[in-house]
Amino acid sequence: MLIAQLTDTHITPPGKLAYGVVDTAAYLARAVAEIEALLPRPDLVALTGDLVDKGTAEEYELLRALLAPLSMPFFAIPGNHDSREAMRAAFAGDGYLPREGFLDFTVEDWPLRIIGLDTLVPGAGGGTLRGEQLRWLAGSLAAAPDRPSVILMHHPPFRTGFAAMDRIGLSGSAELAEIVRAHVSVERILCGHLHRAIDSRFAGTVAGTAPSTAHQLLLDLEPDSPSSHFVMEPAGYQLHRWDAAGGLVTHTAVVGAYPGPYPFTGVAWLR
Repeated sequence: MLIAQLTDTHITPPGKLAYGVVDTAAYLARAVAEIEALLPRPDLVALTGDLVDKGTAEEYELLRALLAPLSMPFFAIPGNHDSREAMRAAFAGDGYLPREGFLDFTVEDWPLRIIGLDTLVPGAGGGTLRGEQLRWLAGSLAAAPDRPSVILMHHPPFRTGFAAMDRIGLSGSAELAEIVRAHVSVERILCGHLHRAIDSRFAGTVAGTAPSTAHQLLLDLEPDSPSSHFVMEPAGYQLHRWDAAGGLVTHTAVVGAYPGPYPFTGVAWLR
């Protein structure tokens, strides 16, 4: 099973640049084209939040048009830039999001169970997991305790070392850790929010963030850094490959055309 993860697409209204700089729609179109051209082709695409920039219906309409070339199903959870109700309306026809309440869901159609968690706090940069969501998660995992699972959520449940982003991190991570630690079937927690590839041990599993399909967070690990900035480093996505024998293995890919491929000449043991 192969999962492609796209995150922090930040789609703006047609013709508008994010932060006056980034043509996020063009970047997403390029990422979608590359995923469609992959061999083997991913079984599904996971979208881990900040799908649009302001949470408007106009932005979600453009997002859906940009995702339309994908031949495989895609599943999305919200980030802090999203609107719960506008997103629910935009994805209503896909059938996996609940009709009311939080946008939490499970998908059972593949060897890995996909669990989506909604960490959105309207009007805030940080996220949270509420008690009722955590109880729902525990019940979902307990319903099939031996079924391998991945959890999708926007805000990572660990401190990243990016001071400004950690200040708008996740509330409820300790309670989440208790549940995950009790269910060894959780193979990975796939997150966004940080616009970089970052991994950490968490509650007996691995939690990680993926790069944005557009702009990346400036690498700044100064503990007193007052704010975050972005840079136009190569856009990216992640591929998560599952097999029962080896578990889940993650590859981080960059989007774009680069020189190569070239053969390793003169290296006999690589032939």
